[in-house]
Amino acid sequence: MHTVVVGTSGVTASDVLAVARTGARIEISPEALAALAAARQVVDALAAKPEPVYGVSTGFGALATRHISQELRARLQRNIVRSHAAGMGPRVEREVVRALMFLRLKTVCSGHTGVRPEVALTMAAILNAGITPVVHEYGSLGCSGDLAPLSHCALTLMGEGEAEGPDGVVRPAAELLAEHGIAPVELREKEGLALLNGTDGMLGMLIMALADLETLYKSADVTAALSLEALLGTDKVLAPELHAIRPHPGQGASAANMLAVLKDSGLTGHHQDDAPRVQDAYSVRCAPQVAGAGRDTLAHARLVAERELASAVDNPVVLPDGRVESNGNFHGAPVAYVLDFLAIAAADLASIAERRTDRLLDKNRSHGLPPFLADDAGVDSGLMIAQYTQAALVSEMKRLAVPASADSIPSSAMQEDHVSMGWSAARKLRTAVDNLTRVLAIELYAASRAVELREGLTPAPATQAAITALRKAGVEGPGPDRFLAPDLAAADDFVRTGQLVTAVEGVTGPLG
Repeated sequence: MHTVVVGTSGVTASDVLAVARTGARIEISPEALAALAAARQVVDALAAKPEPVYGVSTGFGALATRHISQELRARLQRNIVRSHAAGMGPRVEREVVRALMFLRLKTVCSGHTGVRPEVALTMAAILNAGITPVVHEYGSLGCSGDLAPLSHCALTLMGEGEAEGPDGVVRPAAELLAEHGIAPVELREKEGLALLNGTDGMLGMLIMALADLETLYKSADVTAALSLEALLGTDKVLAPELHAIRPHPGQGASAANMLAVLKDSGLTGHHQDDAPRVQDAYSVRCAPQVAGAGRDTLAHARLVAERELASAVDNPVVLPDGRVESNGNFHGAPVAYVLDFLAIAAADLASIAERRTDRLLDKNRSHGLPPFLADDAGVDSGLMIAQYTQAALVSEMKRLAVPASADSIPSSAMQEDHVSMGWSAARKLRTAVDNLTRVLAIELYAASRAVELREGLTPAPATQAAITALRKAGVEGPGPDRFLAPDLAAADDFVRTGQLVTAVEGVTGPLG
């Protein structure tokens, strides 16, 4: 099994994905263990002094003015975890919980949090055992980080609350730890706070969304190319020289992908046949511009994620010179903004795909295709309601594109008076990504059927490879009406798992 080594820095997005999605094992490097021990010495020295230090010998948030005596400090750390584990609603997905736990471990190992080495080792042991704390949908305002979700994880570390075992069964955390020989941690000064104070949940969801969207943007170039073929459009608008004079990188990449997919197509360039037209509709002609803008948004979001991966987010932090200083680095604004940007871009990509699908089904705009791509229109309804489903998905995506980060709601007796709502931005982006996959699957389903209905015309080798692979995946081609939901579900799986991109790249080589 793949092993991820956590040092004081250098965790990558691929490391996060490996731990979250494929169960990679975790090791903590000797360098990180030494940094943990050194930072802990600083905290222990401060804890022994009579002067109050935030997070070490004081209360938290609006209660930071109270100095806590030594005999109460272990109780203080337990209590912050218990009281902050106040989430409600449905359980969050296993991959999200594993990502946020791993990212918190990454920050702990930076040596800036003052946590003891045994705490980090226990976190790694829990992840390696396949134990996943029960975390709930609601409870994070994205400031100070993802408090409630991280608190539910810390609760498991203490042997309290509930967690899911490797068998998928939810049980008391104490039982699961005991079964795997993991001793619960008794938290000491600053450790409870250090386990709760980060942007790890929203960052983990951003990293997973970026991975999914990278595949979906390639998929969108393929489905747009298929629709262009099916509508007998022109590929002249994809010429590199046209995109060179408006040098947005994403636009150029999308146009190049579509051009590669359409190479040697017998369906393109029929503008002056039976129904002459000067130009294709915007949804066809401007596909690279819209998808390209989304690609550039992805690039910006990836840069933000890389910077956040390189960060040590905690409050207070242990600095290299031995100072322990309060800060505002836990605020989720940088991550929240790009999560919202991605939801906007995904909604627009879905919207333009739905317009192409609608055009394929409308006999007045499809340039010779049967109404709704039906076998016997009137007797058969064809894909009429598949487009309804697509429209409903797009409508929801437009609602999900309303920014969460533009909102703020004060908390903690006005101490935390401006919050990021980054967790909410991440949660709605996950739904948007799922919906975008379904929208592109419906366009693929319609466009592949439309291409096959163009009798006597030969599609491009790449698009033919996509259609062939789709049919082998159990998605049927043209014919009389049938129970459509299973076909659409299979098409969704075909796009979601990357099979569409793989089939096309078998002909074109790697897409950009």
